[in-house]
Amino acid sequence: MQRFFDIFLSGLALVILSPILVAVILVLRCTGEREVFFLQERVGRRGKIFKLYKFATMLKNSPNIGAGTVTLKNDPRVLPIGRFLRKTKINELPQLINVLIGNISLIGPRPQTQRCFDAFPLESQKVIVKVRPGLSGIGSIFFRNEEDMLYHSENAEDFYDNTIMPYKGKLEDWYVSNRSIKLYFALIIASVVVVISGRVPFRDSLFAKIPSIPSKLREFF
Repeated sequence: MQRFFDIFLSGLALVILSPILVAVILVLRCTGEREVFFLQERVGRRGKIFKLYKFATMLKNSPNIGAGTVTLKNDPRVLPIGRFLRKTKINELPQLINVLIGNISLIGPRPQTQRCFDAFPLESQKVIVKVRPGLSGIGSIFFRNEEDMLYHSENAEDFYDNTIMPYKGKLEDWYVSNRSIKLYFALIIASVVVVISGRVPFRDSLFAKIPSIPSKLREFF
């Protein structure tokens, strides 16, 4: 059922959003480094590597500059138009192609680069690869301000590896253990609400039983 809704909803979204997609493509072709798409290797279901589509928002050589595949707030590698695309999440829309192909689902654990996937605890890694990763999901929703979290930490890389990723892994574990069509649609709605308002809905109902938030992260939630 989830695969059926993935195909139907992603196809519908591509049709409805086509004017925005065409406009972004034209803007990217005329600005920055004139790159339209950025394809990045991510860890998918059963640990298989696939190419994830995004609109280009950073310098071509960004994975080899600065923090690598970890993006910080006010990251100098992000192009001017890229900041707007990242803030509005428009840069993620090409991943609807990945959904149609079957690399990812609309909802699931967010696919990570190998470096970031390795930062998950081993127990979480084993659980996460059991399902298709997602365009959005519980981890993406609760860590919508991840760049701000890293910006306010004394050591961004250490905070990412030892605080953010262990808890994000627990959230993704929770999703895999509780996945259902009801949760699938709830997370789609929550993803839209978070992008528009910045607030996480269903906190006191559907998400009431998520793993407890570590003390170092409570101020951000």
